Amino acid sequence: MKKFKGFTLAEILITLAIIGIVAAITLPSLLVNVNEKAWEAQRKALHARMAQAIGQMNTLGGYGTFETDEEGTATADTAAESFILDALSKVYKINNVCGPDKLSSCGIPSKITTLNATSEIAFPTKMSELNSKLLNGLHVENENGDMADTKAAAFETVNGESLAVFYNPLCSSDTSAEHYAQNKMCINFIYDLNGVEGPNQVGKDVGFITAFYNKNPVVVAPVPYSTDYAMAVQYYAETEKTVDAISVCKTMGEDLRLPDRDELASLFVNTPLINIGNISGYWSGSVISPGASGLVWAQGFDTGGRGRNSRTLTNYVRCIKR
Repeated sequence: MKKFKGFTLAEILITLAIIGIVAAITLPSLLVNVNEKAWEAQRKALHARMAQAIGQMNTLGGYGTFETDEEGTATADTAAESFILDALSKVYKINNVCGPDKLSSCGIPSKITTLNATSEIAFPTKMSELNSKLLNGLHVENENGDMADTKAAAFETVNGESLAVFYNPLCSSDTSAEHYAQNKMCINFIYDLNGVEGPNQVGKDVGFITAFYNKNPVVVAPVPYSTDYAMAVQYYAETEKTVDAISVCKTMGEDLRLPDRDELASLFVNTPLINIGNISGYWSGSVISPGASGLVWAQGFDTGGRGRNSRTLTNYVRCIKR
């Protein structure tokens, strides 16, 4: 008689247990990678759609009503909701619109986790909550007047995204002169790619899209790296041993780059979501005049001022993902 060899029940159970342990260890990280790639693709598609829609508008300013009393308290505020209904909905298909007091009805979470999971904050509901420096009174050269502390409205897309809209009806057009980012910001969207469903974290399912300039708008959607470069650097290297802003992002990761001047201004607008510390200024990748004596656009994060800095000055670097 032939003898047949096989596994014992104990051996099978041990093997299954090992497979289960390995799966428990590796599966969560695989799911995270799948989710992040899906979010990245969805974010890029949303940015493209919003840029196309806003590009079809003749003007971004002037929608709705914003009135205050002598103490500065808003008595009438239809700005953000009117922008959605009277402008955006004409060029972009929207499923649902929610007024300032009903953001949750459009899938906007009550709280979000900031970049790198550093803290949990209440979802901003008006311009001053988005960033108090947006109303710091320094943007005096705006011919339209100071930025209004408008309340946010929200809408849902046909693809299931939820977007809160922070709207500045007084935004002005682009110029080559130095100015404050507050003047030029027309619309800031904070999006949640899957509504109230988690993780509701900046850099994952939550992010922002900003439209600058009343005429010929520029729409950006930067995804910031989790941390700053550790020290302030010059834009160009003085010597081969000197660290410069151009090479910093490459040293931190091949998928990183310097933000251009509008992307950097978008980071300023959304500072509380990124947890940027007490940093006065950052380099952009927008060069005005190249060469040893060239000028480069830099963004102040203390006042919101955008300046033309000599490459010999030092600023910090916050890279963004490609």
